Amino acid sequence: MNSATLEGSRSASAENTGFIILVSCVATIGGFLFGFDSGVINGTVDGLQQAFQSTKAGLGFEVASMLLGCAIGAFFAGRLADRWGRRSVLIISAVLFLVSALGSGAANSSAMFVIARVIGGFAVGAASVMSPAYIAEVASARYRGRLATVQQIAIIGGLFCAFLSNFLLARTAGASTQPLWLGYEAWRWMFWMMAFPSLLFLVLLLTIPESPRYLVVKRRKEDARRVLTKLYGATEAETKLGEIEASLSADHHRPRLSDLVNKATGKIRPIVWVGIGLATFQQLVGINVVFYYGAVLWQAVGFSEQDALLINVLSGALSIGACLVTVLLIDKVGRKPLLWIGSAGMALTLAGVAGAFATGSLDANGRLALSDGMGMLALVSANLYVIFFNMSWGPVMWVMLGEMFPNQIRGSGLAVAGAAQWTSNFAITVTFPILLAGIGLAATYSLYLAAAVISVFFVLRFVHETKGKELEQMVG
Repeated sequence: MNSATLEGSRSASAENTGFIILVSCVATIGGFLFGFDSGVINGTVDGLQQAFQSTKAGLGFEVASMLLGCAIGAFFAGRLADRWGRRSVLIISAVLFLVSALGSGAANSSAMFVIARVIGGFAVGAASVMSPAYIAEVASARYRGRLATVQQIAIIGGLFCAFLSNFLLARTAGASTQPLWLGYEAWRWMFWMMAFPSLLFLVLLLTIPESPRYLVVKRRKEDARRVLTKLYGATEAETKLGEIEASLSADHHRPRLSDLVNKATGKIRPIVWVGIGLATFQQLVGINVVFYYGAVLWQAVGFSEQDALLINVLSGALSIGACLVTVLLIDKVGRKPLLWIGSAGMALTLAGVAGAFATGSLDANGRLALSDGMGMLALVSANLYVIFFNMSWGPVMWVMLGEMFPNQIRGSGLAVAGAAQWTSNFAITVTFPILLAGIGLAATYSLYLAAAVISVFFVLRFVHETKGKELEQMVG
């Protein structure tokens, strides 16, 4: 055994792997709440319409209102994390999740409901960038990608639990609009269910340490040493502490947004543009639209509404399975291969969906009608698309955003990239109905296909591999 291997074995043996996994799992509860808060709204639409007498436009705004807070939450989370700490921002997000859950269920007016949902958006935006960032800053480079990928599994798990909770509550009451416990309608309890994991998240966050990288930036060297010792053992802690300090020594000041600009050239650092590109392409490939249009697609193929629900459950299971594949592969084959292979796979499957839709026609009720063969092509292609997304861009984009920025600009870089991700999400969501009415379904999906094709070249040309690199080795 050579000296490098021996040294690596010693470091690994002193490492408190169980503790690192434990604190990382606590951080991923933010991802679970991200998914739950995004999915819970689906079962409450009838209740909202009945309670607030909303117009279609008003209902659409109530449903989408969370997205207004997401971009803001993601942007300010990155900035505040540089001031108050990663753990502190996660604690704030847990409080906001709890407030949103209670407020959304208790709302007696559309305005109060929208305010509660926007608060939830702040929490979702903050958790979406801070959970993977925290994991990246405490985990060893050897398995950092695998732990950060669990975040995507948590998001899908949150969506699944929200759907399951909504279904069970509505079935118990008879309908989402019917009274359940204490005389309150089932749709209100759907929101209140989120209070339980929110409270658990808050309590558990009080038991985990602050990020050692943040502590070094704030010149709390002894606190950082204690955390690093608990994570990696005393010997490795000193080594890592020296590496973190060295990475900051050339430009050690309080992180600020202007750090994203290269002082020598006066231009925004290339790594920032790469982060924005990753965040934007994840939405431009149309993943949310595929999910939103799923029920109509399955019924167009000939399935009943009940069968469509089962297919959605299948899609969720496939998504989790795809993420588990990524957990096994991401620290072996790397981030970049998964991204470009995922892009190529999404391009091919989106071509199948768009091609199938191009052959369809509208029936007397205005619904898409496909032949049996084209319907099955659309069904298979859409599910394969979901698999490719969830084994690549779904988890890997968040992994890379959490680890690709140098220590000095990590908070600011996450702020800008996270805001870009949620802004793109909002834009895709809002424009889909407009594009559908204007250019049709096949042409709309062709736009997402084009984005998938372009993303292949973007990854190959601009994205640099981060597999196996310590955070102190990140440059940009």
